[in-house]
Amino acid sequence: MFWRSVVGKLAITILLLVSFVLFILTILLLQFFEDFHIQEAEQDMLQTAEKISMLVDTHDENEIIEETTERVKDPASRVAIVSGDGELWVSNSEDDQLSKLELDWLKQEELSSVLTNNVQVRKQMKLPGTEREAMIVGVPMNHQDGAIYVYQSLNVIDQTKAETTKIIFLAAGIAIVLTTIFAFFLSTRITSPLIKMREAAFDLARGEFNTKVPILTHDEIGELALAFNRMGRQLKFHLNALRQEKEQLSSIVSSMADGVITLNRSGDMIVTNAPADRFIEDWYYENNFPYRAEDRKLPHELKTILQEVIDGETEAMHELSLQGRNWVMVMTPLYDQSYVRGAVAVIRDMTEERRMDKLRQDFIANVSHELRTPISMLQGYSEAIVDDIAESKEDKNELAQIIHEESLRMGRLVNELLDLARMEAGHIHLNTEEVKVGPYVERIYKKFQGLANENKISLHLEKSIYEATAVFDPDRIEQVFTNLIDNAIRHTSKEGYVNIKVINDNEAFQVEIQDSGSGIPEEDLPFVFERFYKADKSRTRDKKKKGTGLGLAIAKNIIDAHQGTINVNSKLNQGTAFYFRIPRQ
Repeated sequence: MFWRSVVGKLAITILLLVSFVLFILTILLLQFFEDFHIQEAEQDMLQTAEKISMLVDTHDENEIIEETTERVKDPASRVAIVSGDGELWVSNSEDDQLSKLELDWLKQEELSSVLTNNVQVRKQMKLPGTEREAMIVGVPMNHQDGAIYVYQSLNVIDQTKAETTKIIFLAAGIAIVLTTIFAFFLSTRITSPLIKMREAAFDLARGEFNTKVPILTHDEIGELALAFNRMGRQLKFHLNALRQEKEQLSSIVSSMADGVITLNRSGDMIVTNAPADRFIEDWYYENNFPYRAEDRKLPHELKTILQEVIDGETEAMHELSLQGRNWVMVMTPLYDQSYVRGAVAVIRDMTEERRMDKLRQDFIANVSHELRTPISMLQGYSEAIVDDIAESKEDKNELAQIIHEESLRMGRLVNELLDLARMEAGHIHLNTEEVKVGPYVERIYKKFQGLANENKISLHLEKSIYEATAVFDPDRIEQVFTNLIDNAIRHTSKEGYVNIKVINDNEAFQVEIQDSGSGIPEEDLPFVFERFYKADKSRTRDKKKKGTGLGLAIAKNIIDAHQGTINVNSKLNQGTAFYFRIPRQ
């Protein structure tokens, strides 16, 4: 509304101030002019009375005195001449309602001092027989007894006062009109920059920091506009700095592999990142709670830890288990100067570390187990030879053969362990070359043909050669072939089959080795490429020929080094199929 605006308030203030001043000034001027007109009228009447008094003193003829008096006096007034012997003469007047005075009325106490005490009298009083007020001036004669009274109606003064009042009110009205125009002009000039600054402030509140207020004057308002523009630039600079810092902090928190949760004292989650959200979702799922992002609550385990951190003002570390994964949480207090206003929780998924710890433990146990058996056999059979338990040469040769095979097996185990360690450490060296695929796979096929025939297993080779050559390390890939085909033959019963399918095209070198053997249990499939994995010995056809459990792990590392993939499909008692693929590029 207009009355609530700065323009309205300033204009109304100026109008009220000017109106008040004009009101006081009008009252004072009216009083002043009223007194002035009365004084002027009394002065004129005194002068007229003194002139008539001098006229009476200098002339003795009444006719001349009366005629001269009629000429000298004001036409609207009357002159009353009282002689010493009590005679009264009253002049005529244009004012018919101005009655003639009687001698008895002139001798009343208020006017008699002129006759008795020879002093001038100035009075305003009602005329006898009327309600009209008149102004009377009495002057004693200079050289003889008597007095001269001059009186006139106050209507003349009232008319003059009315004219003066009209002029004063007209001037006041003109002053108010001019003041109104000036007030609106001045307030508009003052408030126009303020309105622009208000609009600019709203723009700043909306984030438009490039808004500038035009500097129209060089007074205080201009300095305010200059300071406002400087403030806008400083706000933009500081907000950009804060935004960059916030984005940097948000990017750091978002890119962290660990979960981060910022909490206040009440347990409300203020900031979370993606790993922390996954942890909270897992906790909700684990505890059968519906998960809603808008009203999610802090898990009660974290509430307990938060209370511990706030009360003790110390760091707390706990390990939690959710959905088969291990989480380690470190919560530290968050200070506002010396007051703990919350806490920051860092949640790390330690599942892989725990698994690696278990793998290291299992590795030591498996190596110990694998080495203990051949060492025990070497020790036992060598003691039998030393103690001459084997009497015949044939028995000694048999024991020596066993010792030889176990030593070879132990050496093979150690070599495979070294190879696997080098591969997993990234030290595998590939001697890649362009290999002719057809002759290469034929040679491998023929190498295992005799072993397959010996075990009464049908070995087949199927080739789809669209590109004559492929690029890989022939020795390493032959090691993969050997491992997979040897495993297939060992786990396939008599009258079974092992099929080798090779495809070489412009995209990749692909191999499938399928057997009709005992298969692999479904629960063991995810672990076949881990170190020391072995199928159940009851499903191994050749129980004398034992593996080390490292072949598939070595094969996987070789294929990975070629940027390829290796997979397995299997059904229990139906067979197993291994696939590996080496891309051409």
